[in-house]
Amino acid sequence: MARKRKPPSSQGDPRRYDPDFQGPTAKRTCTDVICCLIFLLFILGYVLLGLLAWAHGDPRKMAYPTDSQGHFCGQKGTPNENKTVLFYFNIFRCTGPSMMLQLQCSTTQICVSRCPERFLTYLDMQFLNKEDKNYWEYYRQFCKAKAKPVETLRDLLISGDCPVAVYPSRPFLQRCIPDLSAINGTWTLGSRMKFEDGSGQTRTMVELREAAKGISDVINARTIGLKLLEDYSTSWKWILIGLTVAMALSWTFLILLRFTAGFLFWFFIFGVLGIIGYGIWYCFLEYSSIQQRPQSTFWMYGFGIQRRVNMFFHLKETWFSMMLILSAIEIIIIIVLIFLRTRIRVAIILLQEGSKAISYLPSALIYPVLTFVLLSICISYWAVTAVFLATSGVPIFKVMVPAGQCMYEDETCDPEIFPYTNIPKDCPGASCNFAFYGGRSMYHNYILTFQVYNLFAFLWLINFVIALGQCALAGAFASYYWAMKKPEDIPPYPLFSAFGRAVRYHTGSLAFGSLILASVQMFKVIVEYLDRRLKKAQNSAAQFLHCCLQCCFWCLEKMVKFLNRNAYIMIALYGKNFCESTRDAFYLLMRNILKVTVTDEVTYFVLLLGKILVSGIVGVLAFLLFTERLQIIVEGPTTLNYYWVPFLTLVFGSYMIAHGFFSVYSMCVETIFICFCEDLERNDGSAEKPYFVTPSLHSILTKKRPGPQR
Repeated sequence: MARKRKPPSSQGDPRRYDPDFQGPTAKRTCTDVICCLIFLLFILGYVLLGLLAWAHGDPRKMAYPTDSQGHFCGQKGTPNENKTVLFYFNIFRCTGPSMMLQLQCSTTQICVSRCPERFLTYLDMQFLNKEDKNYWEYYRQFCKAKAKPVETLRDLLISGDCPVAVYPSRPFLQRCIPDLSAINGTWTLGSRMKFEDGSGQTRTMVELREAAKGISDVINARTIGLKLLEDYSTSWKWILIGLTVAMALSWTFLILLRFTAGFLFWFFIFGVLGIIGYGIWYCFLEYSSIQQRPQSTFWMYGFGIQRRVNMFFHLKETWFSMMLILSAIEIIIIIVLIFLRTRIRVAIILLQEGSKAISYLPSALIYPVLTFVLLSICISYWAVTAVFLATSGVPIFKVMVPAGQCMYEDETCDPEIFPYTNIPKDCPGASCNFAFYGGRSMYHNYILTFQVYNLFAFLWLINFVIALGQCALAGAFASYYWAMKKPEDIPPYPLFSAFGRAVRYHTGSLAFGSLILASVQMFKVIVEYLDRRLKKAQNSAAQFLHCCLQCCFWCLEKMVKFLNRNAYIMIALYGKNFCESTRDAFYLLMRNILKVTVTDEVTYFVLLLGKILVSGIVGVLAFLLFTERLQIIVEGPTTLNYYWVPFLTLVFGSYMIAHGFFSVYSMCVETIFICFCEDLERNDGSAEKPYFVTPSLHSILTKKRPGPQR
């Protein structure tokens, strides 16, 4: 009894021999036209959103602090031009630095030319002013412009023209922040641990610290920021040189892969293992050389970001943990090598074939520059639009009461008519102060929606630019593969032609694929946003559900990226729409599932090692240079505050440069593999149906030699 054959439709119908097929189809029609129109309309809406945001937004609201009257501090051409710092009347009305930075602290705020340098209450000022009139002149600069002396504290609270007390402060982000410091583990303000707040109450440092929680870290953050900028200004030339070296190394490796793929593969392996081994050895030396500090001194280092950074690199636990991490990475790489030892030859042949294709198409190595420019434009447009949207709005004023309860507190008010209302009578000391920027118009009601639109458009455009590059490169490398005589039969300007076909015929298909990926990424962002908003209210079950959702969306994103990439190859090859190309690519991969697992695992691993090696070589040289260990050979910067700032910048930048170059290589290998699978189904290696694949690649992937060809 004959065995039933599996319907061919379960994995698609294999390709049939076509004597006229010679690579990417020339005769094409526009695909996914509806999606193309939607994409163009979406971009048009994005441009209009940018214009609308630029018309309503004002970045000065982020650059300049705003007083209680809604006026900018330090803006040229205004009465506050010489008053660049914002002063808060009652710091205890602010619950933390985040409230102050958002200009929503419920106390009167005025622009001043400098911050207070001394303790002084209004009552003390009145007593001292009888003997020396300069006390009032000093105090009045922290009062409203039309402030006049009053006799009692009650009158002061009713008028609200002056603060009840001023404290030693220093400007940060153009705002007067209490000059808190820690001496021997004790918080002080100036030289005091207790002080009068001007209303008859004695305050402690604990109360002030609670009122301005986290200010010490914010102040120390400015010191860190200034030192980081100083380090960048000192080492920027060396950073550029290091990134140039990374580019040269990436280019050199891609060229050498064609001629010495086997040697270079092992060079990648032992180079990465050697660099990680050097890191383990150095961490061990640092761990052995550091004397453990007594536990009692750690608490002093807990104040301030700068001290915590210094403490981090002077702890034995830090270097021991880094040594363990590097050792684990070393062991993982060795284990992976053991399991992939039988597939190394496959990787070497694929590397040689990919390098040969890139050598015939050198313009492919320049294409990442165009992608980088387009991505930079998208990122810049998104960032600028987000800033203008965030600063869209008019000043919103609310009723604020310095002390006591008031039924009108926190209600919206108009500063022009506020003095003529009943609120000042019913609530002594109440004032109509600036709270934030907003509005009640239709535009302001949809600010959040516009921000979501801006983010989604950013994700869609970013993915579209990447998709366009993948499709263009796939078309160019497919032209190389399907040329019977290389390089004679390779059409002229294959990359330029493939880019033109992708833009002219397949904008809709590329937009369709990038839309699906952008939607998945948008859902990931929403899940993360909800997790942060509801973090305090979450229990163990909710946290577990969140982790599951994160894992599912991560897997979904990886799967969509994989399918999209192969679909773009089929689009570049046959010119069909996105859905048909995805189906054809999926069926083709399913019919060659064993070959897919071999090529994907090996090539990804090898290219990852190449990226690590490039960034590792540059990182080691940068480390030796910035730690002054190469003074005999070359003299680097000697005045760095933190050597790890330019070091980490160079490591990250080198990895991204290597990723850009090796991503071209990855796309080349994947395109060649897809074309190889198509070649096996179309041809049989006979004289009438010769293979286009090289004999070495055919033999390593099929375990047999091809028949007559070429």
